[in-house]
Amino acid sequence: MNVLLRELKAHWKGILFWSLGMIALIGSGMAKYDAYQSTGQSINQLMAQFPKSVQIILGISGFDLTTAAGFYGLLFIYIAIMAAIHAALIGSDMIAKEERDKTSEFLFSKPISRAKALTGKLLAGLAILAIFNLVTTLSSIYMVQYFNKGASANHDILLLMAGLVFLQIIFFSVGAAVAGVNKHQKSSASIATSVLLLTFILYFVINLNDKLDFLKYLSPFKYFEAKDIITNAKLDPFYMVLSLVITVVLIASAYFTYSRRDLNV
Repeated sequence: MNVLLRELKAHWKGILFWSLGMIALIGSGMAKYDAYQSTGQSINQLMAQFPKSVQIILGISGFDLTTAAGFYGLLFIYIAIMAAIHAALIGSDMIAKEERDKTSEFLFSKPISRAKALTGKLLAGLAILAIFNLVTTLSSIYMVQYFNKGASANHDILLLMAGLVFLQIIFFSVGAAVAGVNKHQKSSASIATSVLLLTFILYFVINLNDKLDFLKYLSPFKYFEAKDIITNAKLDPFYMVLSLVITVVLIASAYFTYSRRDLNV
């Protein structure tokens, strides 16, 4: 419990700044929707003029952009990448910062095992992710409702936020696993975000070429695509289970490696 509270206290400024950044992203994104609506032009017709490849890169394809829910679906991929980066950084920092800040000697001089210390850190990380997701959910509901002139989009938003939870825990686990294995802790965050970037690039590559669809299992961003969630009104159970399996494997590897390697004090 002491470790959990210590970590939450250490990260409160980060939680605040990332939350404000997410609110700004959602607010500015939905303000663009309102600006398009006020021009009297059809957003769908306007976006249809772009080449297919550009539509895919911008995430336009598959949404009815005349509705607030559809425009939010377009915005969701940017929300997802921001949340994933935050989760990966939190996952790696929870483990790496003790050696990076030369405080591991102090931590492990306490009557606490490495496994118990790691558990407290991971629980603190999950609590931070939950706070970040809650802020994202509430700001999304408020902003979409503020600009929405049609049917409520709350159900779609809640489903998308549920999918975001799975993305968060996957990349949180990636960060933790990398920090657990990596002996050079200063590079853990950059490695974790590099892995995230590769999966994000793969997401676009698959969307551009249907023949590469078999690679979708390598990119968590393909597991919970906004257009599929909004169209089907549910999350895919297979990807939910796959996400949990990936998370368990990565967290187990973090415990295994962190408990057995020498720490730089």
